[in-house]
Amino acid sequence: MQESISEMFGIEFPIFAFSHCRDVVAAVSKSGGLGVLGAVSLTPEQLDVELSWIDNETDGKPYGVDVIVPAKYVGSDTDGLGVDDLQGFIPDELRSFVDELMERYGVPALPKDQTSPSGLLGWSKERAAGLLDVVFAHKVSLVANALGPPPTEMVERAHSKGVLVAALAGSAKHALQHRDVGVDLVVAQGYEAGGHTGEVSTMVLVPEVVDAVAPLPVLAAGGIASGRQMAAAMALGAKGVWTGSVWLTTEEAETHPVVKEKFLQASSHDTVRSRCSTGKPARQLRSAWTQEWDSPETPSPLGMPLQTMLVAEAQLRIARAAATKGSGAEQLITYFVGQVVGSLKQVRPVRKVVLDMVEEYLDTVSKMAGEFAEST
Repeated sequence: MQESISEMFGIEFPIFAFSHCRDVVAAVSKSGGLGVLGAVSLTPEQLDVELSWIDNETDGKPYGVDVIVPAKYVGSDTDGLGVDDLQGFIPDELRSFVDELMERYGVPALPKDQTSPSGLLGWSKERAAGLLDVVFAHKVSLVANALGPPPTEMVERAHSKGVLVAALAGSAKHALQHRDVGVDLVVAQGYEAGGHTGEVSTMVLVPEVVDAVAPLPVLAAGGIASGRQMAAAMALGAKGVWTGSVWLTTEEAETHPVVKEKFLQASSHDTVRSRCSTGKPARQLRSAWTQEWDSPETPSPLGMPLQTMLVAEAQLRIARAAATKGSGAEQLITYFVGQVVGSLKQVRPVRKVVLDMVEEYLDTVSKMAGEFAEST
């Protein structure tokens, strides 16, 4: 009999929690799930600090790290071209548009003593390699690739360290590619999820992926923030759930206060899938930023990682100024979140989110079993 996801990782509940916040990651792992730290925005030095803190905080409980090693990006097929050479690929027209946007919304420039971010970080194989060196120097249980199949060398290196490998998929075709490079589990992420998504909804995608890669275990992602949704995912054949948006409104989350309040007030209609932040379609909260980029008069966003490089400084400026009530920055600020944001109406501690999800899951399964028994 195939072991369960909980047995594979030595956890109580098959709840995986993706977060860029180390406090959330540690709290989920300590509550019986498995926290997964998103590392793309960190330098190797910063990642080492974060993982050292998580190592100490979780006291040996398993956790994971999510990196982005894109299979293809602008400049990836040009010999001798380093990621620092990519600035020349950004058209002046786009630079002027971003400058004009900041001026029109009255967003202040960065202080003179603050370094402008490069916008690259982990968005390329070259930068991701440095992050992986740090990951494998710590006692992680899982490493996940969020865009495309993990490189073979990444899978082999992880397995040599006793680390399991996951990859996110938005289609059965992608899931098969992941299986073929040797991943240990596939995360089937539906259209309604936050961040980078494909075109197929979770309800349709999960059973397709489960059937395609069987007996490889599958986690369901996209639109899952409650025990009822977890039960639905498991009924579709998933062995566990990969969650993200639900942690953005927790007490421990480092979500920008203005963004967190926007999340709490949002409905499920208030997200948009746009290329305006990363260059690839990513679901995020609708704001003046997304509306400006989606205007017919606006130049099309660039590919990855050029779009991130283009907007990195602007987004930092927006985040610094957004706390000013009524400001243009407050109108512009956004963040990645799924359609389930419409259900996130209160701030809860991470542990309560985990336990509430488990309790509702058990109650839902019990009621379903009872209803079936009554009908037979």
